[in-house]
Amino acid sequence: MDSSQILSYTTFVYFGAFMTYLLGMVMNRAVLSRLGTYLSLLGFTAQTLAIIFRWVESYKMGIGHAPLSNLYESLVFFSWTLMLLYLILEWRTKNRIIGPFVTPLVFLAMAYASFSPNISSQIQPLIPALKSNWLISHVITCFFAYAAFALSLGISIMYLLKRLDTVKKNNLFLRLIPSTAILDDLNYQMIVIGFLMLTLGIITGSVWAHSAWGTYWSWDPKETWSLITWLIYASVIHARLVRGWKGKRIAILSIVGFACVLFTYFGVNYLAGLHSYAKK
Repeated sequence: MDSSQILSYTTFVYFGAFMTYLLGMVMNRAVLSRLGTYLSLLGFTAQTLAIIFRWVESYKMGIGHAPLSNLYESLVFFSWTLMLLYLILEWRTKNRIIGPFVTPLVFLAMAYASFSPNISSQIQPLIPALKSNWLISHVITCFFAYAAFALSLGISIMYLLKRLDTVKKNNLFLRLIPSTAILDDLNYQMIVIGFLMLTLGIITGSVWAHSAWGTYWSWDPKETWSLITWLIYASVIHARLVRGWKGKRIAILSIVGFACVLFTYFGVNYLAGLHSYAKK
């Protein structure tokens, strides 16, 4: 069994985690939510091992490199970082209610990577532009930023749903969601973490671009949309600190920001530019 097969099986484990989290929330059964945590840990452990195995496999093929070089590997790593941050958040808050809002993103990323006919799971040699020591630092910082923003998205959706609790006070589903004050605070924390990591990602990417292409910034579509995404989340932090924005406004801006993240990640890959290799 190779790493790609393990990752394919991990996809179903994450789906099981999502379903048990969801059932645990809908049926108000702690045992099901606890099972969701165990399945998440199982999937995360298996995925970690598969990433390591894939790294080792590349060296056995004589093209050794970190498994971060194409769309398949980046989707796998994105889901890994998202699950890691979620498990840390669950452990820190001692609350599993966020699980049904985050694990679907992990499952969808893995499902798209593993079963899309347009994405190859084969280990491929690095193209010349990617042969740099900056590859690991740039990709890690960017994808931890994306994962934090994805958590912010899930929390924002929870916040907007929780606001309905003032109207539907007898709705058990809504009463299980933490208070809007807690969600707003968690949302802002995730945005700050993501913003700092994205800032590091842009900086490392600029240094890498200078060594690879001779310029720190070339207004490539992915660079441009990374800057747009950075500005949106910078405006969220500015609005919070200077204007005192909280709650609904921050949640809506977070959703808009993550839409830009998705376009930066997927959309610009199909535009002509220096990062066009990322769609392969």
